[in-house]
Amino acid sequence: MQNALSDSWLILVLILLFCVSAFFSSSETSMLSLNRYRLKYRVKKKDKAAIRVNNLLERPDRLIGVILIGNNLANILMTIVASIITTHFFGEWVTVTIMPVVLTLLVLIFAEVTPKTIAALHPEKIAYPASVLLKPLLWVLYPIVFAINAISNTLSKLIGVETTQKSLAENLRPEELRTVVGEAGDLIPDKHQGIMLNVLDLDTATVEDVMIPRNDVVGIDIDHAIPDILKHIRETEHTRLPVFQEGINDIKGVLHLRKASRFLYKDDEDVTLDDIMAQVTPPYFIPESTSLTAQLMYFQKERRRMAIVVDEYGDVQGIVSLVDILEEIVGDLNPEFAQQITTRISKNTFSVDASASIRDVNRQLNISLATDGPKTLNGLIVEYLESIPDAPVSFKLADHEFEITELTETKIVRCIIRISDDSE
Repeated sequence: MQNALSDSWLILVLILLFCVSAFFSSSETSMLSLNRYRLKYRVKKKDKAAIRVNNLLERPDRLIGVILIGNNLANILMTIVASIITTHFFGEWVTVTIMPVVLTLLVLIFAEVTPKTIAALHPEKIAYPASVLLKPLLWVLYPIVFAINAISNTLSKLIGVETTQKSLAENLRPEELRTVVGEAGDLIPDKHQGIMLNVLDLDTATVEDVMIPRNDVVGIDIDHAIPDILKHIRETEHTRLPVFQEGINDIKGVLHLRKASRFLYKDDEDVTLDDIMAQVTPPYFIPESTSLTAQLMYFQKERRRMAIVVDEYGDVQGIVSLVDILEEIVGDLNPEFAQQITTRISKNTFSVDASASIRDVNRQLNISLATDGPKTLNGLIVEYLESIPDAPVSFKLADHEFEITELTETKIVRCIIRISDDSE
């Protein structure tokens, strides 16, 4: 009777050791599988369980140390108890030959693979409750953990690994953040995802990519007659107009229509050039290589809404406004005034204005023409053909079929793009 009770207790102890080993195995996997950003969010919300887990993860060497001590101790005791039980029932031969194989399989199934799989799939459900036991256990085993970590860290330093240095794994690079945003799925609406990705793209683009080129700039030439200037101001759809003399390279300033109201409703003969120039603010010049992120901050710092873009020789290349940069993030802010650069002919065929910027063409057609060279579709085609053709031609570029339909001696005016099915 006493032997039966003793055997029952040994079996219960063995089962308990399996549970202890499974606890440490699942704790290790769940702690290391936690979403660190969700954990930081819960810490900021003063969640006690999250704070406790975060404190443990601040020193992963100590956490892993206490988990491995507990896990290995449970496995060793498990082997001893299993050996005693097997010897009692089957003899030493079975204990030496068969028991190690059977115990290894049982440990792998019930104390390693199964608990670790569950912990990897549901880390928060395991890690937060487990931290209640792991924290006091770390204090109890701290001397042993400290000694083991001291030896382990010394060996790590000998091979060039700095264990006290903060891991960079928690820091996201822009391309990694892009992947996170793109894979957020239904957690972030598509429109919001697009805005976030566009913000990340700002550093890769310059004002030259989004500016209105000088040929398309609408402004006021003060060499014109006053009635013509006033008529132009009354009919324009723009809020700010560059003011220039003898060509756009000699910009005198920018006229805001709000200020123009001070002379606009007078009789034309009562308005003088001095009246107009008195309301003109000094121009704000920027280099064409300025990144959109930097320019956005410059606009905020200078309290400006429009800048004149110049090249390295000081010649005006175009203008850029705050709206142009914001549209790179959120899309067209004034759809009724948006330039219609593409016209659908069939499902994958479009007629495109060749003077449009490549970025606009990519955005409207959802394709990926190169933007690191010429900024307009006309420039891209001329660079590819290495000349302005004498007559309409067809060619293939970036897996898409192009057909020039309208051109002049100096530029390509319009072309047809047939999008490859692979781009869909």
